[in-house]
Amino acid sequence: MKKVYILFLSLFVMTGFSQAPAGYYSNATGTGYALKTQLYNIIKGHIDRGYDGLYVTYQTSDKDIFYENDGTVLDMYSENPTGVDPYNFSLGTADRCGNYTAEGDCYNREHIIPQSVFNEAAPMHNDAHFITPTDGKVNGVRSNFPHGKVGVASSTSLNGSKLGPGINSGYAAGYSGTVFEPIDEFKGDIARMYFYFATRYENVVSGYSYAMFNGTTTQVFTGAFKNILLEWNRMDPVSDREISRNNAVYARQNNRNPYIDRPEFVNEIWGQPLATSDYDVLADVTVYPNPAYDQKINIHSENDLDEIQLVNINGQIMLQIQKPVANDHNYELGNLPQGFYFLRLSAGNQITTKKVLVN
Repeated sequence: MKKVYILFLSLFVMTGFSQAPAGYYSNATGTGYALKTQLYNIIKGHIDRGYDGLYVTYQTSDKDIFYENDGTVLDMYSENPTGVDPYNFSLGTADRCGNYTAEGDCYNREHIIPQSVFNEAAPMHNDAHFITPTDGKVNGVRSNFPHGKVGVASSTSLNGSKLGPGINSGYAAGYSGTVFEPIDEFKGDIARMYFYFATRYENVVSGYSYAMFNGTTTQVFTGAFKNILLEWNRMDPVSDREISRNNAVYARQNNRNPYIDRPEFVNEIWGQPLATSDYDVLADVTVYPNPAYDQKINIHSENDLDEIQLVNINGQIMLQIQKPVANDHNYELGNLPQGFYFLRLSAGNQITTKKVLVN
């Protein structure tokens, strides 16, 4: 006898809340680049806490409570997500650079978009949404090079971040200059920082000269780098760490990264990556009925899902189920309140988002 696997909303503890205020994105109703402009109008004019204020923000935005959970600096260029870190920094003043000659000497402030691009002008120079604490030595190795996919590395950090010529093939075709490649764990984090920058500084970005930029206020990125960022965004979905960081920066600056709150905005504005490195295991996913009645949603996937999230229009995760159990490739969500939702489904390194209406 077939058993129906029902996941009741009231039975699950919700984790990783994205705490955008109610109605924060109510004016984000457009499509394409018009949507990006609407998001710009929502997140512009944030509070500038100054350059030294970044270290204050890091006390809450970049504390490691996700990997070792030891309260040290969470540095994307040194973090080992599956083992012991090669070294750690304290969030106090003792480990700040200073001088450095090797990895582990000290940490400083890494502008994911180099500060030379915008001539160190405020508020870009002090915006924690794209400025993170990183090892001083690795920050110096990265220098002002764009982020991309390395072919043969000329330098590799202790956590596996690499510098070298762009591979110029696959999803990273179109650029062979020197690039810096973070580890897979943080590729999506960095991509969404670029998308934030392209949106928050839409009014000035066309005047910036950078290998990744095409001189427009709309697409902002060259075709080659747009595809790299879209692929990284796809392969490394939003994590609890990013959500927590977004909330912490919001508490300081009073603006948010919309691509963490609402990941579907990325593809709605910039489209899908032109080529992916892996088979699309979510290509056959169907959600029915839609609109849904009787407070039930059915999901069919030929491949096992790793996670199901139900997100409301304010970006709040209403339901999060990790490693859901399927019955003959079917999942059923029950007891859902009425409303419009985004259903985020992930499998492997891939994620897809479906719009769902529950009547």
